[in-house]
Amino acid sequence: MTTALLRTADALHARTRGGRRTVVMTMGALHEGHATLVRTARELAGPDGEVVVTVFVNPLQFGQGEDLDRYPRTLDADLKIAELAGADVLFAPSVDEVYPGGEPQVRITAGPMGERLEGNSRPGHFDGMLTVVAKLLHLTRPDTALFGQKDAQQLALIRRMVRDLDFGVRIVAVPTVREEDGLALSSRNRFLSAEERRTALALSRALFAGRDRHAAQEALRARAREVPATHARAEALSALGESRAAADAHAVAKAAPGDPAGVRAAARTVLDEAARLVPPLHLDYLALVDPSDFTEIEDGFTGEAVLAVAARVGSTRLIDNLPLTFGAAS
Repeated sequence: MTTALLRTADALHARTRGGRRTVVMTMGALHEGHATLVRTARELAGPDGEVVVTVFVNPLQFGQGEDLDRYPRTLDADLKIAELAGADVLFAPSVDEVYPGGEPQVRITAGPMGERLEGNSRPGHFDGMLTVVAKLLHLTRPDTALFGQKDAQQLALIRRMVRDLDFGVRIVAVPTVREEDGLALSSRNRFLSAEERRTALALSRALFAGRDRHAAQEALRARAREVPATHARAEALSALGESRAAADAHAVAKAAPGDPAGVRAAARTVLDEAARLVPPLHLDYLALVDPSDFTEIEDGFTGEAVLAVAARVGSTRLIDNLPLTFGAAS
């Protein structure tokens, strides 16, 4: 398969469409995480469908002092990766093609959810992101668009925009792709020195620590519900190494599912240790949120949640997250 490189929407619209069109939106500097998105898009499109990968470094979502000029631009390599992953088209429009006449005067606003976490750290970022996603959805006219779960808040906002504004497109989330050492794949990883990369591993380790604490808590409560009352329950909990819980097994069995504070504390311990490394990790935020609005969850919460972290190592800012489910067992 040869992937066509197209620069204009007119050229894209001139293509004959047979089956369904799936789109993967990127800012270029493609890596295995992007390739996974493209391969998934290929599966969804089927042999008769069409996979379009967009490459556009969107100036609207870079704030003052951010790395717009530094952001890697590797179109030739991107084309090869997209082709190997099964893309039919690489759509790489210019700024003038996407924003004819200059920056748009009318933009999409992300609302309150866009002001939290990433939005608080990067004011205006999500307004710019949603505006370009809306533009690219109109320019590419897909049936399905795929986005990675690594950018969890971005994904949630895109889903909200599509639902609230009645875009006729299906949004599909693809799990985060990680390197062997656990670091989430990102185009910005290339900016890390060897020493900075070692420190950056604390992001994924913190998330894994929170996940493990959560799994232990859920397993403890599930076990407590299974074991008949009082003495036998206490012995079972004690065997699990939870002496404090064993002291009041009945309370554990009746407790609200999950312990958000415990999950946060387990992750925070890893991040605090990384802050003392050389070079240090500078934490931006650690949050355990409801993905419907990205507000912090409280004790007693049940359902899907996202444990998210953002930090800077050297001059490179990185984000990562893991999905968790509270109260899965009843």
